[in-house]
Amino acid sequence: MTLMDAFACNFCRHIFVANLTEQSLRVEDSSQPTVWRWSGYGWQSAYPIQPEVRLILWLISGLLMVLPAAIVWLSFYTFPPLEDSPLAWFPFAWFCLTLASHGGMIAWLLLEQYQVPFYVAWRVRLQGWLRQR
Repeated sequence: MTLMDAFACNFCRHIFVANLTEQSLRVEDSSQPTVWRWSGYGWQSAYPIQPEVRLILWLISGLLMVLPAAIVWLSFYTFPPLEDSPLAWFPFAWFCLTLASHGGMIAWLLLEQYQVPFYVAWRVRLQGWLRQR
């Protein structure tokens, strides 16, 4: 980018602006205010997540994972299938599938929230691979 104080990243495809007086780096093409400051040892987020928000996020995540699986388990426990029926395994499999699918969704949301480096790198590589096709 010519005649601008901005630069682009080939890896994540974002546009950044560096403020040298404040020693900060800001993402320009995002709807969320993402700013990092240099601490002398590494980059620190200028807008860290508050501890109360973090606790609420984890509590809601746990509830969204456990509550649907508990409802399925409760129905399985209250109305057990006949042991000699051919689909006697189905309620337990449904419980496991519910727990695994909700756990996967919660894991995805937490990876998106905390922007874990291996997840971000995998997502960018996958997007690049899909563009090539």
